[in-house]
Amino acid sequence: MKLFKVFVFQDLRSYAHWFRFFFVGYLSLFAVGQIFYGNIGFSAICGLSVFLLIDQYKNYLKAKKTRALRIQFGDLLYSLSASVATGRQLSNALQEAYVNLGYVYKPTTPMMIELKYMTKSIAENRDSEETLLSGFAHRSGVEDIRNFVSVYMSCRETGGDINQVIANASEILMQKMSIEREIRVMTSQKQFEGKIISAMPVIIIMFLNIASPGYLENLYCTLTGRLIMTVALAGILTAYVLTEKIMNIEG
Repeated sequence: MKLFKVFVFQDLRSYAHWFRFFFVGYLSLFAVGQIFYGNIGFSAICGLSVFLLIDQYKNYLKAKKTRALRIQFGDLLYSLSASVATGRQLSNALQEAYVNLGYVYKPTTPMMIELKYMTKSIAENRDSEETLLSGFAHRSGVEDIRNFVSVYMSCRETGGDINQVIANASEILMQKMSIEREIRVMTSQKQFEGKIISAMPVIIIMFLNIASPGYLENLYCTLTGRLIMTVALAGILTAYVLTEKIMNIEG
């Protein structure tokens, strides 16, 4: 489990990531509070709501790491398939994959960290590749990796064609990621339009405050006006969240 925290949640423990998140998040929410309420004290309180977004930020970083790991795992399968096809054992194929992927990825990438751990365990502790792959699948939390390891273990028990299993898994994974990429491209325009529509009320309020400062004075100085602004802000946030959920193909 410690290794999982190292290569999957490495960014979650990065002070730079968290500082940027809190700094940018606080300033953004402060600006939104100032636009909708025109009160520095209340805007400062609005900025503190950045703490309510911590879980969402964690999920974002985890999803980002998962996507990167899936892509790297696809490259690993290509390398393993080529090595096993030449008659190498999987343990040797893993060591060769570590060398091959080292030309493409940095040593700090999730897959390289995991491969380094597996090759070191094989060389020094004589751990079996089945045990290491099972541990990797459990730590990764990626469904495609778990499925591959499950099929591989069944194939080892029944004496099936390991090379064919790896080749098929690699092809299926690449096709799946290609389809997801096409869907993401098709929905990207709608996501952008949704963000623009959500931002338009904020832009209009900013424009009115600049062009005619007294035009919205009643909305900032009366209880009714503040309630109207609160309802408007809640509506904008609700629309944005619903748009993101609808367009999220991974949810």
